[in-house]
Amino acid sequence: MAVVASMTGFAVANRETSMGVVTVDVRSVNARFLDLTLRVGDELRSFEQAIREAIAQRLARGKVDCRVVLQRHATAQAPRINATALAQLAQLAREVRAALPEAAPLAVGEVLAWHGVVESAAADTEELRGAVLAAVSEALDSLQASRAREGAALAAALLARCDGIDAIVEQLRPRVPELLAAMERKLLERLNQTLAPALAANATLTREEIADRIRQEVTLYGLRADVDEELKRLATHVAEVRRVLAAGGAVGRRLDFLMQELNREANTLGSKASAIEMTNAAVELKILIEQMREQIQNLE
Repeated sequence: MAVVASMTGFAVANRETSMGVVTVDVRSVNARFLDLTLRVGDELRSFEQAIREAIAQRLARGKVDCRVVLQRHATAQAPRINATALAQLAQLAREVRAALPEAAPLAVGEVLAWHGVVESAAADTEELRGAVLAAVSEALDSLQASRAREGAALAAALLARCDGIDAIVEQLRPRVPELLAAMERKLLERLNQTLAPALAANATLTREEIADRIRQEVTLYGLRADVDEELKRLATHVAEVRRVLAAGGAVGRRLDFLMQELNREANTLGSKASAIEMTNAAVELKILIEQMREQIQNLE
């Protein structure tokens, strides 16, 4: 069974080579899609596409920041000046001074920092490639393990809130008929007090017909205020949340949709509330659903 993973994590991996140590550090936070920022040292730039592909195969979502560098051994061959690049830079400097006599000459540090002027010793490309991809794979293993641990904690928190929603639904469901009956009695009393005298003045209706019309209106109002369907749908959506979490994998988008459905039912419940008990239940449901929605934003 696939695990539920968070999009938040951090990992570091190192690989020793004859030239030095390859270090990969990767961190991720939540994002709607896979958003990869990759920074590699100049000597490793030829492996950039392979690194991107390795990450994309392992991670589906998240803002990922990955850094890959080679720290050369102190005993490695010292860097040297690229005479051709230096000559080209000198020619450019002369042309600039000819056009702009007041321009300041290049400092030694600026010359050495110019791309291509300083060359490192040639590296064993195959050895480096193998070390880089192995370090990337190890870092991704650690990152996924970290994200899985965080995902398990988030899943447990979501299930606890599912329990809370189920408890509210189960507590409210058997009370609905009683609450509706009480609401209908109060409404019937008010209508009898306010409308009956006015309707009685209408000679075309008998007292029995007037009372029957009032009862019909109260019954229709009671049907519109019945929340049994909303409670059933809340329970159904919670059961689906549990099923999705149990199946695992990339569940974030599916759960986000279910939160919208749960919130819709809670809003309808609140709008139909005919007693303070229902109103309070709707408020508690919305609090739990909002807490779940915030946690789901971190799930892959």
